[in-house]
Amino acid sequence: MTGRSWPWPALTVATFLFTAGLWHLHLPAALLVGPMLAGIVVALAGGGISLPRPPYILAQAVVGCYISRAATPDIVPSFARGWPLFLAVVLATIAASGALGWLLYRRRVMPETTGIWGTSPGGATAMVVMAEANGADVRLVAFMQYLRVLCVALAASLVAHFWQGGEPVWVEAVWFPVPVLETALPTLGLVALGACVGLKTRIPSGAMLTPMFVGGALHLSGLAVADVPAWLLAATYAAIGWRIGLGFTRRVAFHAARSLPAILATIVALMAFCGLLAWAVARFAGVDALTAYLATCPGGMDTVAIIAATSPVDLSFVMTLQTVRFFLVTLLAPPMARFLAAKAVRRA
Repeated sequence: MTGRSWPWPALTVATFLFTAGLWHLHLPAALLVGPMLAGIVVALAGGGISLPRPPYILAQAVVGCYISRAATPDIVPSFARGWPLFLAVVLATIAASGALGWLLYRRRVMPETTGIWGTSPGGATAMVVMAEANGADVRLVAFMQYLRVLCVALAASLVAHFWQGGEPVWVEAVWFPVPVLETALPTLGLVALGACVGLKTRIPSGAMLTPMFVGGALHLSGLAVADVPAWLLAATYAAIGWRIGLGFTRRVAFHAARSLPAILATIVALMAFCGLLAWAVARFAGVDALTAYLATCPGGMDTVAIIAATSPVDLSFVMTLQTVRFFLVTLLAPPMARFLAAKAVRRA
C-alpha cells in the first residue's frame, strides 16, 4: 500500500483490534476509547486524515438521543422525596470539580478552560462534545475524562465486589435487536432533529443537546422513548473517537503524558471528596453505604448503572442522583468554565 491510501484501512483495522481487546477485558467506554486510541496511533504515524463534520454532527445527535433515555419516569418521584439532598450533593460535586479544574489552569497544567471541562463530573462523551463546541482542547479533555472513567469504574467495581462477596455481572450487548416501531420512530425523529440543529445553526453542542432535552421530556411524560441499538451506538462512538484521536499531535501527546501526575491527583481528590459525600448521604438519607457510594461516584453513569443493577442497592436512588447531576452539569458547565477561566486570567 503506497501513497496516502493507507490511513483509512489502517484506522479501521486498528479500531477493531483496540476495541475488541478492551471489550474482552470488560473495560468501560471500550467502544469509544478503542477508536480514539486507533486514531491517535494513525495520527502520530503521520496519517494526516480527519473525520468530516457531517458524520460527527450525526454522531452527536445519536449520543443526545441515547442520553435522553436516562430521564426515566421514576426519577421524578424519587427526586421529589429528597430534592434538597440531591441538589446539595450535586452542587457540591460540581463546585469541587470546578475548583480542581481552575487549579489545573492556574498551575499552567492545562490551557484555558480545558482543565475545567476535563474535571466536570458529567457523562464523559457529552462533556467532550460540549468542550469542543466551547473552545477547549478536546483531545486533552477526552484524555482527562476517560482516564477518570477508568479510575472510577475500577474503584466502583472493587467496592461492589468486596461489599457483596462476588464479582459484578458484565452485561453483554444485544448488537442487532429486532426493531420496534414504537421506539424506532422517536429515535429517527430525534436524530434528524439534532442533525438539523447541528448543521443549520450555530448553537454550541446543539446537535446533542436538542435531542437530549426533547427526548428526555418525551420520556418523562411517557409519550415516547427512544432506543438506540448497540450497533448504531458503536458506530457513533467510533466516529467521536476518531474525531478526537485523529486530532492528536506529538505535542499534545507529550503534554498529556507530562500532565499525567497532576491529572491523576485531581481524579483521586475528586473521588475522595465524593467518598466524603457518600458518607454524609448514608448518614442523613437513610440509605446503605454502597448505595450512597455508587450514587455519588464522579462519572461513568453507564458503568455505574451496570454495577448498581447487579448489586444489592437502591437502584432508583443511585440513578436519580447520577441523572440529576448529569443534567445540571450539562447546563452549568459552560458558564462555570467561562467564569473560572476569566477569574484565573484576572488573577494571573
